[in-house]
Amino acid sequence: DDSVVPTDRSFRNAWVQDNKTVKTDMSKARDVHRKNIRRARVFKFPDLDVEYNKLAEASANTSAVVAKKQALRDAPADSAIEAASDEAALKAQWNTDMLGKSPYS
Repeated sequence: DDSVVPTDRSFRNAWVQDNKTVKTDMSKARDVHRKNIRRARVFKFPDLDVEYNKLAEASANTSAVVAKKQALRDAPADSAIEAASDEAALKAQWNTDMLGKSPYS
């Protein structure tokens, strides 16, 4: 029955059937969210690599770029992901400054 299917498909791959309804398995939703983060950061690293190389060639301070790259590496392990109790909390955890446009918008 279509009336029991959620209209927001952001975490479609985390849906499970619960009797006659469909609900989101938060453990699976967290995994979907982490995959979205990994997918988004793939496009950020090349630009940061270019920025790092330019600074290194000029013997300038590269620490800010190194910190940005480390933050991207650490993003899937953010404690806010585990702390999220529902889909809205996961969506709110998306850092647009670091990762760009949210896949949930």
